[in-house]
Amino acid sequence: MSATGGVAGGGAGTGYASIFVQEDVSTAEVDRLEAVHAPLADSVRDLVAATIQTCVDEDEVREVRAEVDALVARLRARRIDGPAGVRYNAEGRSWSWGNAVVGERNAVAPPLDVVRDPDDLVHAETVLGVQYEGPPGMVHGGVGALLLDHVMGVAASARKRVTFTGTLTMRYVRATPLGPVRIEARVDREEGRKVFVVATLADPDGVTVEAHGVFIVPSWAVTDA
Repeated sequence: MSATGGVAGGGAGTGYASIFVQEDVSTAEVDRLEAVHAPLADSVRDLVAATIQTCVDEDEVREVRAEVDALVARLRARRIDGPAGVRYNAEGRSWSWGNAVVGERNAVAPPLDVVRDPDDLVHAETVLGVQYEGPPGMVHGGVGALLLDHVMGVAASARKRVTFTGTLTMRYVRATPLGPVRIEARVDREEGRKVFVVATLADPDGVTVEAHGVFIVPSWAVTDA
């Protein structure tokens, strides 16, 4: 998972700085831990889909619930206190395992693999399954906004600067079917601490959502460089 500076949700107060925590851990160790925990999130993601789609009998549902509760108790035996935040090491490697879009440990995340092209176009592709349904057979509009917000934040955070979502405006061209989607975003222009980003979400047949956003570089993140 690549480093990103974009942070969704607005409110660029200095309190957010405490979420970015430096860890004394090597990149090799971060990669090793990610390789252990990411498959667990994959399995839980499958569990969510199976929970939605299952037609097993009621006794089986009760037994599975008891097993899941037992697994939750085992995982909670040792845990961090509070949000995962964004962490980084001295080598410049960052990780945000709890992120709702790209978190390697977050089964809620699709997840996205966000790529910055040489021309600064940022894109990501994923497959949205039954967990993300809104209208029957279609992606929930809020899920589309979530994905766009994140990829646009990555575009706004070029050169690893920190940006927060100021405003996000979307035009839903048509409903997005569940299945494969692609998000593309690029910086349109900059005015002082404001970064203007344009983006699209598309299915294999074309664009389904168009978005415009204003991302803010917080005053505490501005340098003279």
